Amino acid sequence: MPNKINAPYGSWSSQITADWIAAGTVEIGQIQLDGGSVYWNEVRPSEKGRSVVRRREPDGCIEDFSADAFSVRSRAHEYGGGAFTIGNSTLWFSNDADGRVYRQSAGAEPEPLTAEGQWRFADLEWDDRRSRLIAVRENHEVYGREPLNELVAIAIDGQITVLAKGNDFYASPKISPDGHRFAWLSWSHPNMPWDGCELWCSELDEQGELLLPKRVAGGVDESIFQPEFSPDGKLYFVSDRSGWWNIYRHADGEIEQVLPLEADFGLPQWVFGMSMYGFASENTLVATYILDGLFKICMIEINTGDFEPLLLPFVEIQGLKASAGRAVFLAGGLKEPRVIVSLETESREISVLYHSASATLDAGNVSRPITVTVPVGKNEFAHGFFYHPQNAKFDGLPTDLPPLIVKSHGGPTGQTTAAFDLKTQFWTSRGFAVLDMNYRGSTGFGRAYRHRLNGEWGRIDLEDCAAGARWLSNKEWVDEQRMAISGRSAGGYTTLCALTFANCFSAGASHYGIGDLSALVKGTHKFESRYLDGLVGPWPEAEEEYRARSPINHVDGLDCPVIFFQGLQDKVVPSDQAEAMVEVLREKRIAVAYVTFPEEGHGFRQAANIKAALEGELYFYGKVFKIEPADNLETLLIENL
Repeated sequence: MPNKINAPYGSWSSQITADWIAAGTVEIGQIQLDGGSVYWNEVRPSEKGRSVVRRREPDGCIEDFSADAFSVRSRAHEYGGGAFTIGNSTLWFSNDADGRVYRQSAGAEPEPLTAEGQWRFADLEWDDRRSRLIAVRENHEVYGREPLNELVAIAIDGQITVLAKGNDFYASPKISPDGHRFAWLSWSHPNMPWDGCELWCSELDEQGELLLPKRVAGGVDESIFQPEFSPDGKLYFVSDRSGWWNIYRHADGEIEQVLPLEADFGLPQWVFGMSMYGFASENTLVATYILDGLFKICMIEINTGDFEPLLLPFVEIQGLKASAGRAVFLAGGLKEPRVIVSLETESREISVLYHSASATLDAGNVSRPITVTVPVGKNEFAHGFFYHPQNAKFDGLPTDLPPLIVKSHGGPTGQTTAAFDLKTQFWTSRGFAVLDMNYRGSTGFGRAYRHRLNGEWGRIDLEDCAAGARWLSNKEWVDEQRMAISGRSAGGYTTLCALTFANCFSAGASHYGIGDLSALVKGTHKFESRYLDGLVGPWPEAEEEYRARSPINHVDGLDCPVIFFQGLQDKVVPSDQAEAMVEVLREKRIAVAYVTFPEEGHGFRQAANIKAALEGELYFYGKVFKIEPADNLETLLIENL
């Protein structure tokens, strides 16, 4: 191997371009199985974020299944999910442009099933016995009122019957294999589903009407995830009643724990259609779980309770579906972008069915994550993944330390994973170090750790991010004079709080982040409208606490450059949040940049905008940290610099 070139950190040329990340990759979502065929939907930045359902046949042939003029996406809860299902050899899906449900047979044009109206549909489930569709419907017909959420049945002639209503939210409708039983989740304000929700089950008559529905599990202090009927008709579900999201079974009126394990078999239900386990046969359950922040996979023999962890080369596993002796899932490893994988349960053999990216990296350009545990608070710890700068051709100058970017994940109830991520490698391959934090309040570490953020958002999350940065600086792994923090959505709020209150970072990037909690609680969408009751306090009783934790009210403590990225169609964190912060920084004569994307909402889906955000942040750090990036970057207006 030739000698590496010594060059300033942050100035290295890299094969990982913003163009490749933006246009050469897709984001894979929901997976469905139908016989030997595998279906999935993928978001294509190169097609302005259009979501397409693809099909892989048993012979390996892959094709687009949904029609070119449609985008398969739901806007229910704003985050969507569960936008399609396969039933009776037909694709049933929600179309993004009009919110209507369509049906499409192979080779045919889609036909609208539901009428035009202010409705959104999600969590589509096929009822084979009655040849109808089950869905969550979100009704936006009355302007100025909260949308009305219901469980509905949609007949093949488009007629809609309401099955359940009265709660603020519904999710996860499931039909038993024989079509005689129906299960679902529901919850109401101020709960979020990861705090507490209820599992209901009902017998169905021949017309599909509910007969004496009963609550099986859950409540305001118990979170239920993914109800699922086994092939023999028993109801399974995930509950955190033990302090961990574990799998349970309801049979003969009793609830029993399938596998006691201090690990999480569930996730926060930000989107519909999430799945962590499935039945490969009547006796074999395949499940993924999170242990110490890393995803793992196992097989459980239902009759004996035998538990077999499988050693696979993946650290993130999502969307698992199982049937007929195999499991299919989206997997992320340490060396390449995510792939769709098939696991044969008899042989334990795996095969890659589909790649989310069109190219791979040379091993010498891949930075591997180092798991870090950082002391915080009073005898507590926060978790994260640290990435050293890595480039096959370059090393830093002998006397220098690399600049650091701390990433604060969104949610805030969520987590970051150790899976290979091109956006992380974009930075490390240019000479930046990256710390990806799972601050207290993150998922994947049990209920107590997840609930640690309750009443403390805007305090301990930023404390953990700052503690992680200082911990690395004390180890002399990073340059303490060039530490930045970056986050999206709730992570953008943590970013702005850290810049305002922590006295640790010298620059920051807020991607559609929150600067004013009071404005957010008054103007956000239904799903999250009471989220802050638990994270901060009930509104308006805790108004002073909202003011105290809003960076916009404490800009006297913010004295470092900040760049803001904002979609102008964002209904979750409206653009007035960023604009208010930008205006205050302008008045204070602090270096600030504001980049807007008129067609984007909460998160950037279009290739041109993904590229602009990546390169814009790199340009900004270059100017602030006095680095000359090797990339040919467009000039960005930075005021007051």
